[in-house]
Amino acid sequence: MTLTVFISLLRAVNVGGRWVKMDALRALYESLGFRDVGTYVQSGNVVFRSRSASEPAVSRRIEAAIEERFGFQSSVILRTPSELRGVIERNPFAGRPELEPSKLLVNFLSAEPDSAAGPKIQQVRRDLEELHLDRRELYIYFPDGMGKSKLQMAAVDRALKVPGTGRNWNTVKKLLELGEQLEAL
Repeated sequence: MTLTVFISLLRAVNVGGRWVKMDALRALYESLGFRDVGTYVQSGNVVFRSRSASEPAVSRRIEAAIEERFGFQSSVILRTPSELRGVIERNPFAGRPELEPSKLLVNFLSAEPDSAAGPKIQQVRRDLEELHLDRRELYIYFPDGMGKSKLQMAAVDRALKVPGTGRNWNTVKKLLELGEQLEAL
């Protein structure tokens, strides 16, 4: 039986009082029948293998289990290692070696936004941040770092009209590495 490797990215976990220990999150995924479950850092990154290859079905199943077990709703955004490789290959900042990878964020979206979203996010008030929408990812470069940014992510979310969750570039690369390790099993 072929198993599909997924990287799941949970939105708004371990912020704002919605705390989940990673061992409890691993146990939840294992209770759903997923295999070789691993987590990375404390922000809701889970890598696992699934008998189902249906992203929507797997995502809904995890979201329902999180709500039942932990008592809150969290969007679960899935990507396969192949999709993460595409995210890295399409990085609009790749040709600019002067940019610091630690200041690059990828906002993974649950669906591709409509065509009006691109122009709308460019109208969101910001300082020096650069935003590039590509399919189901929004790449954001914060030249002064995220901590000093005036970019209002709530306004970006309203313009996109689809839920998303951000991961810094180093985390994206590490999650791909973990996903590829599972694919090699």
